[in-house]
Amino acid sequence: MAMAMDKTHLLASKILQGVGGEGNISKLENCMTRVRVEVHDDGRLDLTSLKTLEGIKGYLKQGEQHQFIVGPGAAAKVVDAMRALLSPAGEPVQNDIARNKATAKAKYSAPMSGALRKLADVFIPLIPAFIASGLIMGIINLLKRPDIAGSIATDYPNVLGLLAIFGGAVFAIMNILVGVNAARVFGGSQAMGGVMAGILSSPALAQITLFGETLQPGRGGVIAVLLVVALMCWLEKRLRNLLPESVELILNPLMTTLITATLAIVILQPLGGIISDGIAHGVNIAIDKGGLLVGAVLAGAFLPLVLSGLHQGLVPIHVELIQAHGSNPLLPILAMAGVGQVGAAIAVYMKTRNKRLKKVIKGALPVGILGIGEPLIFGVTLPLGRPFIGACLGGAVGGALICYWKVATVITFGISGLPLALTIISGKVMLYLAGLVITVLAGFIFTWLMGFNDPEE
Repeated sequence: MAMAMDKTHLLASKILQGVGGEGNISKLENCMTRVRVEVHDDGRLDLTSLKTLEGIKGYLKQGEQHQFIVGPGAAAKVVDAMRALLSPAGEPVQNDIARNKATAKAKYSAPMSGALRKLADVFIPLIPAFIASGLIMGIINLLKRPDIAGSIATDYPNVLGLLAIFGGAVFAIMNILVGVNAARVFGGSQAMGGVMAGILSSPALAQITLFGETLQPGRGGVIAVLLVVALMCWLEKRLRNLLPESVELILNPLMTTLITATLAIVILQPLGGIISDGIAHGVNIAIDKGGLLVGAVLAGAFLPLVLSGLHQGLVPIHVELIQAHGSNPLLPILAMAGVGQVGAAIAVYMKTRNKRLKKVIKGALPVGILGIGEPLIFGVTLPLGRPFIGACLGGAVGGALICYWKVATVITFGISGLPLALTIISGKVMLYLAGLVITVLAGFIFTWLMGFNDPEE
C-alpha cells in the first residue's frame, strides 16, 4: 500500500513539474481514467517528458484540456495527490479569473465540444448506479435459469423480488437524477431541477386531460427533462437579475416553477416525447433492418467518435432505449470497438521488440478486457497508427455480428468488454461471448497483416 502511495505521489509530482508548476495550472480534474489539466501557457508544458513518465499510458488534447491517461482508479488518486501538492490549505487551484478565461476560450474555440461535454457531465456521475443496476439485473437473469441456478427462483421468490427492487431503483428515479444533475451543469438550482423532473414524472398527470388528450407521466424521458431543466435554469437566472433582492428569494422559485412547469406540460414534454420516440424507433429500425452493415459502421466508427468527443452525444440515446424498450441493442455493438483494441494490442505485443511498449501493453490489457480501453487506445494503437485502424476494422467485424444476432443488454452505459456479458438479455449471452472472441481475433489478424513501424527504445 505504501509503495503504491509513493508511486502515486511521485507521478503526481512529475506531472506537476511537466505542466509548468502550480502557477501554470488553471484547472485540474479527473474522470475515470484520465488526469485532466488546463494551463495558462501551453509553451511551458514538457509533453515529451510527460508522455514517457512511468504510469502515463497515453495523452490526448481536447479543446484547451490536456488529458493524461493513467488508468481506472489511479486517476482520482493522482489528482488528489497533485491537489495536496498544489494547495495544502485546501484552497482551490483555479481562481475566478482563470476559470472565466478558460470557459471563454473553450466556448469560442470548440462550442460543439463544450455542449457535448455538458451533456456528458449530466450523465457521467450516474455511471456507478448504472453499473450496479445492470449487474444486479444480470444476476437476476442468471438466477431465473433452472439450468444454472436450479430452483432458487421458485424457492426464494422474495430474494429475487428484493434484487429486482435494488436493480430497478435507478430507472425508477432516473428522471429525477438527470434533472438534479442537469440543473447543476446548466447553472441553476439543483433542487428545482429535481422538482421539474418530478413534475414531468408524476403519476397524477395520468388523471388530467389537456386539449382532449390524457397526459402521460414520464413522456419524453430524459430528453424532455433536459429541455425543461435548461429552460428552468435560463428563466431562474433572468429572474434573479430582474427581481428586487428583497423578494427575489421568494418570487423567483415560485415564478420559475409556475412558468416552466406550464410550458413543460403544454410544449416541451410533448416535444421531448416526439424526439425520444423518434430516437428509440429510429435506432431500433436501423439496427433491425440494417443488420451486418449498420453494425459494422457503428462499431467501426465509434472510436474515431471517441477521439473527437462526439460519442458523448450518444449517452441520452442509450438511456432512451432502456426507458422505451427495457433493453439496449446499441451498447453491445459499440462495445466491440474496444474489444478490437484488445486483439490489436496482442498483435503489437507479439511483434514489437520495444520493451517499454511491451510493458505498457501488459499493464493495459487486463483493464482493456474488462472494458476500459483508453490505455490501449492512447498508449498503444493510436500512437502507432495502423494498429488503430486494424482495431477499428476488427471492431467492425464484431459489431456486424452482434447487430445481426440482435444482441441487447439491460444496461444503459458504463460497462463494456467481458463484464457486459453479465447484463446481456437471456438467450443471447453465448452469442455476445462468441462475438467478443471473433472481434479479438479479427483485430489481431488485421493488425498483424497491416503491421506497424516498431518504435525505437
